[in-house]
Amino acid sequence: MNKNLDKILKRVQKASRYTGGELNSVVKNPEDVSIRYAFAFPDTYEVGMSHLGIKILYHILNQREDTYCERVFAPWIDMEEEMRKENIPLFTNETQTSVKEFDFLGVTLQYEMCYSNVLNMLDLAGIPLKSADRGEDDPFVNAGGPCAYNPEPTAEIFDFFTMGEGEEVIGELMDAYIEWKKSGGKRIDYLKRIAQIEGIYVPCLYDVEYNDDGTIKSMTPNCPEAKKTIRKRIVSDLDKVTYPDKFIVPFSDIVHDRANIEVFRGCIRGCRFCQAGMIYRPVREKSPGTLVCDAKNLIESTGYEEMGLSSLSTSDYTKLPELTDKLLELTEEKRVSLSLPSLRVDNFSLDLMQRVQKVRKSGLTFAPEAGSQRMRDVINKNVKEEDLINSATLAFNGGWSNVKLYFMIGLPYENEEDIKGIADLSHKVVECYYESDQTNKKRAPSVSLSVASFVPKPFTPFQWAAQNTMDELSEKQLFLKNQIRNRHVKYSYHQSDVSVLEGVFARGDRKLNRVLIRAHELGCKLDGWNECFKLDAWKQAFSDCGIDMEFYTRSREYDENLPWDFVDIGVTKEFMKNENEKAKKAVTTSNCREKCSGCGAASLCDKKEGCVCYE
Repeated sequence: MNKNLDKILKRVQKASRYTGGELNSVVKNPEDVSIRYAFAFPDTYEVGMSHLGIKILYHILNQREDTYCERVFAPWIDMEEEMRKENIPLFTNETQTSVKEFDFLGVTLQYEMCYSNVLNMLDLAGIPLKSADRGEDDPFVNAGGPCAYNPEPTAEIFDFFTMGEGEEVIGELMDAYIEWKKSGGKRIDYLKRIAQIEGIYVPCLYDVEYNDDGTIKSMTPNCPEAKKTIRKRIVSDLDKVTYPDKFIVPFSDIVHDRANIEVFRGCIRGCRFCQAGMIYRPVREKSPGTLVCDAKNLIESTGYEEMGLSSLSTSDYTKLPELTDKLLELTEEKRVSLSLPSLRVDNFSLDLMQRVQKVRKSGLTFAPEAGSQRMRDVINKNVKEEDLINSATLAFNGGWSNVKLYFMIGLPYENEEDIKGIADLSHKVVECYYESDQTNKKRAPSVSLSVASFVPKPFTPFQWAAQNTMDELSEKQLFLKNQIRNRHVKYSYHQSDVSVLEGVFARGDRKLNRVLIRAHELGCKLDGWNECFKLDAWKQAFSDCGIDMEFYTRSREYDENLPWDFVDIGVTKEFMKNENEKAKKAVTTSNCREKCSGCGAASLCDKKEGCVCYE
């Protein structure tokens, strides 16, 4: 294979996507380990190498002497064509070994539009697409990540799923594999063994029945090892969990080409559209001392010139001033810039931004999410128009002229005035520039307006809401475009057809496995890339399978059995129902530090100190 691989790499773009050998990649002798684990990101190298989760689990697995974890990414179109022409199977970056030879193929599911990539990668690897068709010598194909919280649309494809955070459970899975190998058991024996581990879901151990109207009647374990409810895993103490002291440094540019330290997990805010804010509860913070140590290790081992702070809302970190003071001592000396993403418009600090961007000034991003105050109250954003205006004015006074704004359309209970408010607010931000104290007015302001289409997600208060159709979203996008009359506002939006398909799979059930496999047969892959998305093929796949997309974009009643109801994320269904009812009345809920709303997440956390639920 290596000889053929050398030949085709000369004929493809960005050959470094496939060669491995980067600084800090792990080198082991495969003959010296008991477990070979291929960690797959079902998108291109540039996207996958930017993901923090794969870096953490790659590091943890390779700390084990008995395990060798290697990386694999979805090949781009040109590479796939060459691989199929030369009969080269999907291979790992580290050793260019066929993925089919591994014990595990682990996949992180970050985005529903990557599902077709998973099937294409399995096909390239020569691994049967369905779990039921795999033999004793095939790898165990498993998945984790935010999309795994509703595993049903891919339940027939994966052998098992990990619900929640993987740092601790991944070791338990490997230990169970060693014991199973020694026992000489069959494939199903391993699956039954791990089904008893908290956080592990094995779909073949459950039977699903449907009502005449297509909704779920029941989901029942079919063996004693299977648990009725799967409770997500969390890491209680982030200071004690392993964090990489080295990141792999790619040969070519990637989407987020920098070192990252994770300051905390979870979110106190409770935005009703946000799945991450619910599934990652409760909030758990790392101490400044641990974070500075993490930063120092990564700067020394990678040579990166930018350090990012990773979280859902960095400005909510309780010790942010202390942390930034300590990090600046380190980064200024090394001439490393410090990046603070995820800042909120209601607590934006110009002084902080000026201090952290002494080395290199980047653009600023604010996310009001909705154009009217009523709509911001509906989604529980808990920010006001004056918060954005004040933050923009501070930024312009501080020397910035470029600002990016994030909004959504298609939200529940939305009307035309709410959409028009997005354009009005963007115009007001431009006016802020000309009313600011900015002395160099020769440079024109630039307001980048990025508008996403709302997709209802499981485990949010809007999980019961109807999703706008493709036509409805397209009409709203055009309406908003016609409202923007300022040349300094640059408007961009997501494809409505992609957003609707994302919504179908986000809230789908097991029947969608047939659609995925049929779409794969029709050539669907790389659906997150506009130039590759084939709407007609997807429509044909649904038609061929006799499944109506609108069944999955409809509104749901509270008493309907949802495909993901068997998963316990700690946040109760009753809490989410109450939040949805408050949304209908545009009534807000305080953030967790102002007043506990009793969501239930406190039951998950063993560590009281540093957990917002116990402050």
